[in-house]
Amino acid sequence: MRVLRTRRGATWLLFSGLFVLLVLLGIASDQRTAFLLPLLSVRDSNDNIYCYLDTVDNPIEELDPKQVVKDTSIFFHETSCHSKGAVYLSARQACAVESAAKMNPGSHVYVLYPSPLSQPNATRVDPLFTVINAYSNVRVRHLNAERYFQGSPLEEWYKSGYLQASQYPRSHASDLFRYLTLWKFGGIYLDLDVVVVKSFEKEVNFAGAESSEDVAAGVLSFSTRGLGRKMATECLLDLKKNFRGYDWGYNGPGVITRVLKATCNVDKVTDMTLEQCKGFRVFPPEAFYPIPWREWKLYFDAERSESTMRQLENSYVIHVWNKFSITANVTVGSKQPYGLVASKYCPVTYANSGAVF
Repeated sequence: MRVLRTRRGATWLLFSGLFVLLVLLGIASDQRTAFLLPLLSVRDSNDNIYCYLDTVDNPIEELDPKQVVKDTSIFFHETSCHSKGAVYLSARQACAVESAAKMNPGSHVYVLYPSPLSQPNATRVDPLFTVINAYSNVRVRHLNAERYFQGSPLEEWYKSGYLQASQYPRSHASDLFRYLTLWKFGGIYLDLDVVVVKSFEKEVNFAGAESSEDVAAGVLSFSTRGLGRKMATECLLDLKKNFRGYDWGYNGPGVITRVLKATCNVDKVTDMTLEQCKGFRVFPPEAFYPIPWREWKLYFDAERSESTMRQLENSYVIHVWNKFSITANVTVGSKQPYGLVASKYCPVTYANSGAVF
């Protein structure tokens, strides 16, 4: 798919007009309109998902949707199209995987790649290879996007090209895959910019509030039966109905927030009690998002380390808001809160990350 790099405003207006016309004609959901969707593809070339259509031989074992996967499993998705030629995670991403494996030794921890890649590189310091070598419960698997959507409520929607036409296809792929994976297998989904500091092995059917207004989608759990299955299905149906390719955040936290409001029959996140939500648990912000995104720099502030660490005492996970913090350094051995947490909960990755984590 060609990425349009010029006249973005004009292209967007053109597409908007065409799309509105199609809606008025009542055929916007028809697959015959899919040929117009690439006009929505006004985005940075680094955010594309061309590799999802790559048919080259892939030595990484595919996660077959028919495969038996324990519903206590933990899932991470790396939705980038890599040019490195090997399965790869940054040290911080590997830390997330290691902490999940370390704190949940009875659970399989899956790292899933839609990008076709070769095996981890054992001849160089590869953070993911180091983790795989240290933890027997880590699994790396490939996702064939077309096959992965088959049999789901999103099969025809995906074939119609809406994801490829998104302005933020990689981010929106992450949104879609997390809900789709939990619909297929149950278990727990985690973002790759977290550190797990407490076991999930006794928890099921939960999400976490980010604030008093929003439930976030960086940590999610659905069971394979009953309420969890029903909610996973509702999330996919919400994505199919409400997907917005032009809105970066609408298709992630917006989905679980809308579905929970309907499930719990409430308008406010603060009213989402265990009883009101039929047994589904909405954890308070300190459980998964103890430091709000606007205060992400606290994770890197050694001078305020003591007070920040106190804020993390009741957390299952810390979420470091990679979208904002990716360029902020952690000096190994410092008292920066992120480094202190990493040294304890992903010690192998942290010890092998060099001078800067």
